[in-house]
Amino acid sequence: MHTTHALSHLARIAGGELVAAAGVDPAISSLELDSARLADTEALFAALPGTRRHGAEFAADTPAVAILTDRAGHGILTQQQETRPVIVVEDVRAILGLVAAEIHGHPSEQLTLLGVTGTSGKTTTSYLLEQGLMAAGHKVGLIGTTGTRIDGRPVPTSLTTPEATTLQALFAEMLDEGVTHVVMEVSSHALELGRVTGTRFDVAGFTNLSQDHLDFHPTMEEYFEAKARFFDPASPLAAAHSVICIDDEWGQRMAARAAAPLTVATRGAQADVSAALAEMRPSGAQLIVMHLPSGLLEAELPLPGDFNIANAALATAMAYAVGVDPRAFTSGFSAVAVPGRMERIDAGQDFLAVVDYAHKPAAVAAVLDTLRGQITGRLGVAVGAGGDRDATKRPLMGAEAARRADLVIITDDNPRSEEPASIRAAVLAGAEEAGTQAEIREIGDRAAAIDALIEWARPGDAIVVAGKGHEVGQLIAGVNHHFDDREEVRRALKEKMS
Repeated sequence: MHTTHALSHLARIAGGELVAAAGVDPAISSLELDSARLADTEALFAALPGTRRHGAEFAADTPAVAILTDRAGHGILTQQQETRPVIVVEDVRAILGLVAAEIHGHPSEQLTLLGVTGTSGKTTTSYLLEQGLMAAGHKVGLIGTTGTRIDGRPVPTSLTTPEATTLQALFAEMLDEGVTHVVMEVSSHALELGRVTGTRFDVAGFTNLSQDHLDFHPTMEEYFEAKARFFDPASPLAAAHSVICIDDEWGQRMAARAAAPLTVATRGAQADVSAALAEMRPSGAQLIVMHLPSGLLEAELPLPGDFNIANAALATAMAYAVGVDPRAFTSGFSAVAVPGRMERIDAGQDFLAVVDYAHKPAAVAAVLDTLRGQITGRLGVAVGAGGDRDATKRPLMGAEAARRADLVIITDDNPRSEEPASIRAAVLAGAEEAGTQAEIREIGDRAAAIDALIEWARPGDAIVVAGKGHEVGQLIAGVNHHFDDREEVRRALKEKMS
């Protein structure tokens, strides 16, 4: 919906001070925070403080008709002798979503919006929701880690949860294209940084919580509180309905915080929705049984692993919470394939080869436990840890791998600006201190590590390359080199079998 709004109206929405010449009140049709992308002369430029420079420094180079900034930004604009009108607020991020939503006509209020948060399982749950809702006859939008889709068509975006300006524009685009339901991964960063402010969610789903992002949230308690903003009825970000997996203590705490949540369990706890494995198929697919308030339901899930039973139950409960028929919904599961999540690479070899995004201790443990349950032979893993991120999880990842695998190859993930050898040393220390019988090797070159892992594998074994999943780049010293674990595994398998 393309409309214009008087700048003075947007200033009231933002709760800001409008600094403008008498009688100057331009019409605004868009909001942009990236100066390089701003081309609209009816745009409002949001000048935010950055880690190195303030966005206000770039305002002079934009064709924007007006500027939204904080007091520091206004000071910079004054020094630059800026003459365009300015809205001055205390915290731009805090109100950016509200202003963007107003400009785009509050599109989330006209959509059925389902948000998924938690440490692990967000992407898989969102894929299950997308396919299930499509099978139930709805036109669906998806926003998440592996990208954005409108009715199955990819749309380029860069963040798990886009910035507020991009997000509201996406909602408006989806609405224009006839989308009725939007499934969205909601990261703790998005909740903390105001990216979903101004968005109305019909249902929020909680998967689980384990150590991750402690570079951003100093403690697990603060990490939990960031997620709680999505469920606490006192929070302006709270969804209309809460669906919470109570398989871990964090889920139980979240359910206690939420107002009348629909609870989900797969480990025996009393819950509104429960799910369990009925039969394991030879392919790794699972026949699961779910108990919902509406009755008993069987569903065929093509994804292996106990954690995927939890993801499927959560997705089904979320769809049920917004009035979708569970049988029609679960019929869509057969079409679900999640890039880089327990993704099997099959080149005709006589052992199981998997690529998975597991990049935190609990996820590494879950993937290895799942694979151990599917094989009669040995289990090998290539694992590393990302640079410039929570360093405390590195030894924990090494330890979880060593407790479960017969071979642990410690390799580079995305070192970013850090020295790769120091990252590997931390993972290695954790693996060695676990005191297990696992064979532990260190091979920094990720392609060489994959070669060694596949060379080691014998009939009946399983190997997993963990950490990067769907990613197609490796960040080393500020340079993104093309690297796809799935391509490398296929290459190594071909070379072994030739």
